[in-house]
Amino acid sequence: MSTIPSTTNNTSSNSSSSSSTSSANSALSSTMTQADFLKLMTAQLQAQDPTNPVDNSQFVSQMAQFSQLSATQQLDTDLQSLATNVNTAMQTSQVLSSSNLVNREVLVPGSSAAFDGTDAVKGAVNVTTATTVNVKIVDGSGNVVRNIPLGAQSTGLAQFSWDGKDDNGNALAAGTYTIQASSGSTSLDTYLAGTVTGVGYGGSSLGTYLQVSGVGGVPLSQVAQIL
Repeated sequence: MSTIPSTTNNTSSNSSSSSSTSSANSALSSTMTQADFLKLMTAQLQAQDPTNPVDNSQFVSQMAQFSQLSATQQLDTDLQSLATNVNTAMQTSQVLSSSNLVNREVLVPGSSAAFDGTDAVKGAVNVTTATTVNVKIVDGSGNVVRNIPLGAQSTGLAQFSWDGKDDNGNALAAGTYTIQASSGSTSLDTYLAGTVTGVGYGGSSLGTYLQVSGVGGVPLSQVAQIL
């Protein structure tokens, strides 16, 4: 007489099968290669109870999940590649279009001007509210060598020019001077004018930048005005 498997054994087999299926689904939810999936399926086949094999529909379901996961991963890879290519193309286009600024004069944020002893230093003050503006030129020792009153100014960029002379009309030596602007006791931001001598790309953190004479490297996004 043949022996009928006990209910306990069936329950144990079903529990084992359920556990294997749960493990497979959990693994499929993570990043998995095709080789990993095949190893998992082989291990599941070897571990099943031959008297109570896992339903074929479970394998079909797992294969469908893997196929969907694989397609999703490929789509993500393709989108990342597309985004990289688009970003690179935009960066190249921006650098090439910015090359038109070479030999052009621009206004960029700055307060430290390199005076060559000949050419006037030009710049602007960012006036946020209509007010009276005064510009000071300070030498390397911290002395105010020139005051340039701009008078009443409306909101916007109030331009100024320093000819390299002190308040007594004496020519000052070449060097680095600090530009300070204020309205009463309130300090105002200053911009310096310089000629663009080159264009470059400084990586994702800096982006496209301009090499501006008398100022140095300046991000393209900081250009306030093209003169």
